[in-house]
Amino acid sequence: MTEPFEPTLAPAAFGDTALRRRVQAALDGKTKPQGALGRLEALALQLALAQRSERPRLQQPQLVVFAADHGIAAQGVSAYPAEVTRQMVLNFLAGGAAVSVLARQHGLALTVADCGVAAEFEPHPMLARLKVPGAEHGTADVSVGPAMSETQCHGAIAHGRQLMARLPGNALLLGEMGIANTSAAALLMARLTDGPLAVCAGRGTGLDDAGLARKRSVLQRALLANAGATAPLQALAALGGLEIATMVGAVQQAAAQGRVIVVDGFISTAAVAVAAALQPALLQRCVFSHCSQEAGHRRWLQHLGVQPLLDLDLRLGEGSGAALAWPLLESACRVLAEMASFESAGVSRSST
Repeated sequence: MTEPFEPTLAPAAFGDTALRRRVQAALDGKTKPQGALGRLEALALQLALAQRSERPRLQQPQLVVFAADHGIAAQGVSAYPAEVTRQMVLNFLAGGAAVSVLARQHGLALTVADCGVAAEFEPHPMLARLKVPGAEHGTADVSVGPAMSETQCHGAIAHGRQLMARLPGNALLLGEMGIANTSAAALLMARLTDGPLAVCAGRGTGLDDAGLARKRSVLQRALLANAGATAPLQALAALGGLEIATMVGAVQQAAAQGRVIVVDGFISTAAVAVAAALQPALLQRCVFSHCSQEAGHRRWLQHLGVQPLLDLDLRLGEGSGAALAWPLLESACRVLAEMASFESAGVSRSST
């Protein structure tokens, strides 16, 4: 596949040892034992380096739910019918989904991106129509051939970049919706990590043992049907979903703009993994919100060398984990900006 243009990553300060030392000294000088805030301090340092600032600030955070349907759903790989994708998009727009509630609670602007849902929606202020010609209603059945053409995959990536180019703020929170998209993510994990399907493919929306066995059998056929798709973008087109491809473009553009990227669960990790396979430094801008219950997620996070903030046994998707982790990012910034030092507060340091 001819690879599309990749936006240049915005300069960050991860290699700036002087800034790293200053930020670490500031954290060590706060009125607490050194390291007492644990991983919140590591998060504060990451955000400071990402923004090249000793006092990072998060502004106008954007939570985007990327939605699309999958042809492989017809093979019975999900506990829910494909119609649920359309129904949940309407639920997002009506404000009734879990991510809708959490976005309101935390002041996150919510956008729903129709990347290929098998439906047409009335215009709505929260809805972005990002359908790709020839795949307006979702991908083809990957168990018998490629999910997308190269042109469709490139188009979805471009749509993700364009969406981020017009959204404000300096933080992107990833969410997704698409019945059978755990299958697409599992296929990408298997291909990109050379992991067995028994590790990569889990119960998704709640399959029983028989349903899980059927899912893994179908996915094995999909891997065989697309055996030649080995490079990251080839695998994305052949095995992925339109919402995942659109997320790849959004992540690339967000990194090029210098945004902090908050990754949700298994599906959004798939998108970030593809983007990072093309631009490894992009991972430095990513905060992984949680480890989900999906079978392969913990293993994939380990493969990427990253550590999630939360482990709440979530398996919802939608961006719910990213929204739940958001206050930790805000707290990390506030600790750097507002917490007193021993000197400013007149507090004695440890004598040891």
